[in-house]
Amino acid sequence: MNKNLIIIPTYNEINNIELIINKIVHLNLNVDILVVDDNSPDKTFEKVKILQQELTNLFLIINKKKSGIGKAYIKGFEFAIDKNYNKVIQIDADMSHNPDDIIKLIHASKSHDLIIGSRYINGIRIINWPLTRLALSYFANLYAKTITGLHIHDCTAGFKCIDVELLKSIDLNKINSQGYSFQIEINFRAYVKKFKIKEIPIIFTDRTIGKSKMSKKIIIEAIFIVPMLRLKKIFKFIK
Repeated sequence: MNKNLIIIPTYNEINNIELIINKIVHLNLNVDILVVDDNSPDKTFEKVKILQQELTNLFLIINKKKSGIGKAYIKGFEFAIDKNYNKVIQIDADMSHNPDDIIKLIHASKSHDLIIGSRYINGIRIINWPLTRLALSYFANLYAKTITGLHIHDCTAGFKCIDVELLKSIDLNKINSQGYSFQIEINFRAYVKKFKIKEIPIIFTDRTIGKSKMSKKIIIEAIFIVPMLRLKKIFKFIK
């Protein structure tokens, strides 16, 4: 039987974390859940500790300081490799990804190594984003596709199911990207190593509680990281 791990990175998500964990538990998928918290000032991790008293399949990693979503996922990936999981599922804590769609991702992963919950396949499937944010995301994806050559509609998507064998093949220590560029880099490294990638349509709903973690720093990083990935492939630094 496959052993799957759902990874939820958190920073100041105390008002969302119990809701998303409960929704995942009620799916009855026989999965484990790992929360990687960036030492949230709102003590999100304390809420998780309380939930752990009733949920034996809930695990927690607390970072010493805020290090970003990319490093949080890397810690989750290392946990999955060390504990011999078969698949990992990435999902945001803010309910922008519908936990019910986890079932679709896991099902599709039977024939592919990387499944992406895509906002841009079969049209634009985003609810409640302002036009400026939608334009930023859309053109960021167009930029990433054009520069890297990825045949993916939603390169920056954060809702994924990844085979752990794929993660084992990537040198996780060399990944320093955050935000947009972290998602792009994982996709790109999977593409370079010729793993099977598939997008499935999901509906993305903007958070209703808490604040977005998007920043100018994340955007600027993506602008510079994307061409660097292409150059690394050309000069065989990624292979």
